[in-house]
Amino acid sequence: MATYALIPGAGGQAWYWHRLVPELRARGHDVVAVDLPAGDDSAGLHAYTDTVVEAIGDRTGVVLVAQSMGGLTAPLVCERISVDLLVMLNAMVPVPGESGGAWWDNTGQSQAMADYAAREGRTIPAEFDPKESFFHDVPPDVTAEAFSREEPPQSATPFAEPWPLREWPSTPTVVLQGRDDRFFPLEFQRRVVRERLGIPVDDMPGGHLVALSQPKELAERLEAYRTRPASP
Repeated sequence: MATYALIPGAGGQAWYWHRLVPELRARGHDVVAVDLPAGDDSAGLHAYTDTVVEAIGDRTGVVLVAQSMGGLTAPLVCERISVDLLVMLNAMVPVPGESGGAWWDNTGQSQAMADYAAREGRTIPAEFDPKESFFHDVPPDVTAEAFSREEPPQSATPFAEPWPLREWPSTPTVVLQGRDDRFFPLEFQRRVVRERLGIPVDDMPGGHLVALSQPKELAERLEAYRTRPASP
C-alpha cells in the first residue's frame, strides 16, 4: 500500500481531488488530500509546506502529486520528508530565487496561452473566464458543483516570495501534462520543463483540471508511475 498525498493548486481546496481519491482508495492505497491556507495572507510557502508535512504525518511510501500552483510547494515537502515519487501535474516548475509572481513572465505563459488559443481558432476573453480556460472538458455536473461552492480565495503572499531551494530535490520526479490544457499548453510545458529540469513531459487526455475531468485515467497513470518510478 502506498500513500498518495495530493496538493491542490490555487485556492488550495482538497475538493479538487474528490473524484480521484476514491479511484486511488479502490486500488488499496491511503490518500491524503490537503487543504492549504490559501486565504491567509500571513501564510507563505513555508506555511503551505508545513501544512502538507503535517497532513502526511508519519505515513510512508509517499507519492506526492502537485497540481498547478502546488508545484511551488511540493519540492519543499520533498526536502522535509521522505517521498518516493514526485508527480508534477500541470504544474508550475520554479527555479531557485524566482518568485511565483515572476514565473509567469519568465516562462512566457501568457503568450503561450494566446498562441495555443489562436491555433485552436479561439479568442481569449478580455476578462479571464475559468469555465473557458479550466472547465471546458470537465463534466457539466462537476462544473455545476464547483461553481455552486464559494469561490476559494488565493492570497498573493506565496507568489511574492523567492523560491527558497538552491536546486531541485533528488526525489524521483515525473511531469504529467493534460494535452488539452489551455492554461499551460503542452508544448509550453515541454519547453519549460526541458529548460528547467532537463526531463521529458508525459501527456494524457484532459485540460488543466484532469483530476476532475479524467480521474480514472489519472489514477491509472499514477499507479503506472508508482510501480515504475522515474530516475532522480
